[in-house]
Amino acid sequence: MTAQELKDRLKSFAYRTIKVYENLPKTVTAGIISKQLLRSSLSAAANYRAATRAQSKKQFLPKLNIALEEMDESSFWLEVIMDLKMLPPKKLSLLIDESVELTKILSATKNTTIKNMKNQ
Repeated sequence: MTAQELKDRLKSFAYRTIKVYENLPKTVTAGIISKQLLRSSLSAAANYRAATRAQSKKQFLPKLNIALEEMDESSFWLEVIMDLKMLPPKKLSLLIDESVELTKILSATKNTTIKNMKNQ
Protein backbone atom coordinates (compact mmCIF):
# COMPACT_ATOMS: atom_id res chain seq x y z
CA MET A 1 0.00 0.00 0.00
CA THR A 2 1.34 3.41 -0.92
CA ALA A 3 1.49 6.35 1.46
CA GLN A 4 -1.20 8.08 -0.60
CA GLU A 5 -3.51 5.06 -0.42
CA LEU A 6 -3.09 4.95 3.35
CA LYS A 7 -3.75 8.70 3.62
CA ASP A 8 -6.93 8.21 1.60
CA ARG A 9 -8.09 5.29 3.75
CA LEU A 10 -7.46 7.19 6.97
CA LYS A 11 -9.35 10.21 5.67
CA SER A 12 -12.23 8.04 4.48
CA PHE A 13 -12.33 6.36 7.89
CA ALA A 14 -12.49 9.75 9.60
CA TYR A 15 -15.35 10.83 7.34
CA ARG A 16 -17.22 7.63 8.13
CA THR A 17 -16.89 8.34 11.86
CA ILE A 18 -18.61 11.68 11.23
CA LYS A 19 -21.63 9.67 10.05
CA VAL A 20 -21.50 7.63 13.25
CA TYR A 21 -21.37 10.86 15.26
CA GLU A 22 -24.40 12.22 13.44
CA ASN A 23 -26.41 9.03 14.05
CA LEU A 24 -25.73 8.55 17.74
CA PRO A 25 -28.44 9.31 20.27
CA LYS A 26 -28.47 12.85 21.63
CA THR A 27 -27.49 11.97 25.20
CA VAL A 28 -24.71 13.36 27.36
CA THR A 29 -22.84 10.04 27.35
CA ALA A 30 -23.15 9.55 23.60
CA GLY A 31 -22.04 13.15 23.08
CA ILE A 32 -18.85 12.65 25.07
CA ILE A 33 -18.02 9.33 23.40
CA SER A 34 -18.80 10.59 19.90
CA LYS A 35 -16.61 13.68 20.32
CA GLN A 36 -13.75 11.47 21.46
CA LEU A 37 -14.25 9.27 18.41
CA LEU A 38 -14.27 12.28 16.09
CA ARG A 39 -11.17 13.75 17.69
CA SER A 40 -9.18 10.54 17.54
CA SER A 41 -10.16 9.52 14.00
CA LEU A 42 -9.50 12.95 12.53
CA SER A 43 -6.24 13.16 14.46
CA ALA A 44 -5.07 9.81 13.08
CA ALA A 45 -5.62 11.02 9.52
CA ALA A 46 -4.04 14.43 10.16
CA ASN A 47 -0.98 13.03 11.91
CA TYR A 48 -0.31 10.43 9.25
CA ARG A 49 -0.57 13.19 6.64
CA ALA A 50 1.95 15.21 8.66
CA ALA A 51 4.20 12.17 8.93
CA THR A 52 4.32 11.80 5.16
CA ARG A 53 5.57 15.38 4.91
CA ALA A 54 8.50 14.70 7.26
CA GLN A 55 11.98 15.46 6.01
CA SER A 56 13.51 12.36 7.60
CA LYS A 57 12.58 9.04 9.20
CA LYS A 58 13.48 10.62 12.53
CA GLN A 59 10.77 13.24 11.97
CA PHE A 60 8.38 10.69 10.45
CA LEU A 61 8.29 8.32 13.42
CA PRO A 62 6.80 10.61 16.12
CA LYS A 63 3.88 11.64 13.89
CA LEU A 64 3.37 8.02 12.85
CA ASN A 65 3.26 7.01 16.52
CA ILE A 66 0.58 9.61 17.20
CA ALA A 67 -1.45 8.40 14.20
CA LEU A 68 -1.17 4.82 15.47
CA GLU A 69 -2.24 5.75 19.01
CA GLU A 70 -5.17 7.79 17.73
CA MET A 71 -6.34 5.00 15.42
CA ASP A 72 -6.19 2.52 18.28
CA GLU A 73 -8.21 4.96 20.38
CA SER A 74 -10.77 5.23 17.57
CA SER A 75 -11.14 1.45 17.66
CA PHE A 76 -11.75 1.65 21.40
CA TRP A 77 -14.52 4.26 21.06
CA LEU A 78 -16.22 2.28 18.32
CA GLU A 79 -16.15 -0.80 20.54
CA VAL A 80 -17.66 1.24 23.39
CA ILE A 81 -20.45 2.43 21.11
CA MET A 82 -21.13 -1.16 20.09
CA ASP A 83 -20.88 -2.54 23.65
CA LEU A 84 -23.35 0.07 24.91
CA LYS A 85 -25.67 -0.67 21.98
CA MET A 86 -25.80 2.98 20.94
CA LEU A 87 -26.09 1.89 17.30
CA PRO A 88 -26.99 -1.44 15.68
CA PRO A 89 -23.94 -3.72 15.24
CA LYS A 90 -24.43 -3.89 11.46
CA LYS A 91 -23.86 -0.12 11.28
CA LEU A 92 -20.55 -0.44 13.13
CA SER A 93 -19.01 -3.79 12.22
CA LEU A 94 -17.38 -2.73 8.93
CA LEU A 95 -16.04 0.44 10.50
CA ILE A 96 -14.62 -1.49 13.45
CA ASP A 97 -13.00 -3.94 11.03
CA GLU A 98 -11.45 -1.03 9.13
CA SER A 99 -10.15 0.54 12.34
CA VAL A 100 -8.48 -2.73 13.33
CA GLU A 101 -6.94 -3.11 9.87
CA LEU A 102 -5.69 0.49 9.81
CA THR A 103 -4.17 0.00 13.26
CA LYS A 104 -2.33 -3.08 12.00
CA ILE A 105 -1.08 -1.23 8.90
CA LEU A 106 0.16 1.72 10.95
CA SER A 107 1.83 -0.64 13.42
CA ALA A 108 3.57 -2.54 10.62
CA THR A 109 4.68 0.76 9.10
CA LYS A 110 6.12 1.79 12.46
CA ASN A 111 7.97 -1.51 12.87
CA THR A 112 9.39 -1.32 9.35
CA THR A 113 10.51 2.27 9.88
CA ILE A 114 12.27 1.37 13.13
CA LYS A 115 13.94 -1.62 11.49
CA ASN A 116 15.11 0.52 8.57
CA MET A 117 16.47 3.16 10.94
CA LYS A 118 18.49 0.52 12.83
CA ASN A 119 19.94 -0.81 9.57
CA GLN A 120 21.28 2.56 8.49
